[in-house]
Amino acid sequence: MIRRVALLAALSLSLAACHDQAAGGGAGARAQIKAVGSSTVYPFTTIVAEQFLANTPDAKPPVIESTGTGAGMKLFCAGIGAAHPDIEDASRRMKRAEYQGCARNGAGELIEIQIGIDGIAFAESRRGAKMALTPADLYRAIAATPGGRPNSARTWRDVNPALPDTPIRVYGPPSTSGTRDALAELILARGCEAVDPRAASLRENDPAAFAVLCQRIREDGAYIDAGENDNLIVQKLSANPDAIGVFGYSYLEENAGTVVGVPIAGVAPSYATIADGSYPGARPLYIYVKKAHLSAVPGLRSFLAQYARLWGAGGPLVRRGLIASPAAVQARSAAIIRTLTPLDPRELK
Repeated sequence: MIRRVALLAALSLSLAACHDQAAGGGAGARAQIKAVGSSTVYPFTTIVAEQFLANTPDAKPPVIESTGTGAGMKLFCAGIGAAHPDIEDASRRMKRAEYQGCARNGAGELIEIQIGIDGIAFAESRRGAKMALTPADLYRAIAATPGGRPNSARTWRDVNPALPDTPIRVYGPPSTSGTRDALAELILARGCEAVDPRAASLRENDPAAFAVLCQRIREDGAYIDAGENDNLIVQKLSANPDAIGVFGYSYLEENAGTVVGVPIAGVAPSYATIADGSYPGARPLYIYVKKAHLSAVPGLRSFLAQYARLWGAGGPLVRRGLIASPAAVQARSAAIIRTLTPLDPRELK
């Protein structure tokens, strides 16, 4: 489900009356800031928008959409000017191919800002079996072709004799989601390498074959695509105590009275384990901004500065579930905002 919030009063989304100068690098293009992208980053950007509006009374309410990272990248990279978003919220780093798509459409000068850290949390109902899993368990449970053969596991005991004899039901994000990409890279790939001796060589020499063997998710009903609404996954877990859910850590923290984190490789998801990197599913979160829009969209520079004021330890974003980046990363991100240093695409994969 795509969520959209237009903060404060009802807001017309028509941009027909805007004087669009973003394409030419001019000023005063659109009346309000527009962001798309990750459902994980969505609540953080929404909080920043609320604070920005409180501190800038004359500003138009920003429009923030939760589309998923992948779908958001397509919208963000479609061009520059009033018809196209200013900000992409991302729960993974931009891919080189996505940057190249941006560049082909005139949006090649981008600013990349790491806003904090998150963890891919596995959770179950507080009435659940108190599962403890490993990346290998999860690979065997939800990969499409573990060991190169179609996945036939139906219960968790089929995966590991020490696990309960309950059906495998994992509610998670769709293929357009950065959380889904991170699940494949951080958990499934690690589990694959632990159980299949071919995996390490394939990762190095044949990435496409590695993706098929290690990172494709089964589509026979054991893994259920719950869309871009992480709160829906929480509801599903409440209704089915035998199910497992996958979402950003902030949703686990927000719903701690209803669901509990599942330890992965003996490490439970928590602020401390994600911050120190001991939790296997830890990942950085980003926003991307079009440099051409900074002079064209009123308040966009101030919006970025507002983000930097809120992402520190003890700040409102951390209270909402963000894990604060290490001090050096925060300082680097703040410097990028001050200097408007563009992303070097050679750093991307």
